Amino acid sequence: MAKKKFYLGFRKRQMLGGILFTLPFVIGFVLFFLRPLAQAVQFSFHELVLTSVSYELAPRGWSNYLYAFQVHPEFTRLLTEVLQDLATTTPMIIAFSFFAANIINQDFKGRTLVRVLFFLPVIMGAGVIMKLEMNDYSRIMLQHAQEGARFGGAALRNIFENSSIPEGMMDYVVGAAESLPMVIRSSGVQILIFLAGLQSIPRDVYEAASVEGATAWERFWLITFPMLTPLILTNIIYTIIDSFTVMNNELVLLIRETMLRGAGYGVSMAMAMIYFVAIAIVLAIVFAVLSKRVYYHV
Repeated sequence: MAKKKFYLGFRKRQMLGGILFTLPFVIGFVLFFLRPLAQAVQFSFHELVLTSVSYELAPRGWSNYLYAFQVHPEFTRLLTEVLQDLATTTPMIIAFSFFAANIINQDFKGRTLVRVLFFLPVIMGAGVIMKLEMNDYSRIMLQHAQEGARFGGAALRNIFENSSIPEGMMDYVVGAAESLPMVIRSSGVQILIFLAGLQSIPRDVYEAASVEGATAWERFWLITFPMLTPLILTNIIYTIIDSFTVMNNELVLLIRETMLRGAGYGVSMAMAMIYFVAIAIVLAIVFAVLSKRVYYHV
């Protein structure tokens, strides 16, 4: 009797591929992050008291959370500023990385070198190098000197003040100009993701559109942009997480300082939990809004 062959449909194979792709992350999260996360939640409702051998936990209820919101002079302000900066810088990073990926995807001499140069900010943004830069006093002095440079934000504001540009738009343009180095530095991974997406679009689709008389502008909006919408969503999610967790984030530094030299471990963990929930809410809103506008090519 012949054995019956086991066959998976296309949809089931896709589901299996997705499960296998995410399985290493799930295993790593359960083994290395789930227990510390549960301990952080526990510590946020207690006061940690160090003893000669270990530590003891004194119940505090919601006092640590109330202290973070109502008593601490900096936490609420920094949390609001981080959320505002996120709403300002994320569109600039996505737009710049998308533009840069389209440029370096063109066929020209020295393309490999240009790609390396665009990826250098990722290397320079590594934890060890960033930590060295944060303690580099010569860089700090140079930054203060540049604040008084001729083409700073004040100079741009003076250029636009006599125009009819609305105040809100003027603030955004000035802020974008001042944060341009940070935008370039934060776009390395996003550029590579967009570049991989551009190179995965079948050439015959563009050839068929050209035969039908589509212009370059029409090919971009009808082919390139729709087929890159999944990667746009991916890069937005990545940019949000990266902005929230980067080492020089002022709120992250405040949480660490609160733990070491501030109100204690319990208040620090309460701040971290509030920050974690804020990140989760922002990601859920962004995913819910943008996922409905994503085109998946099968």
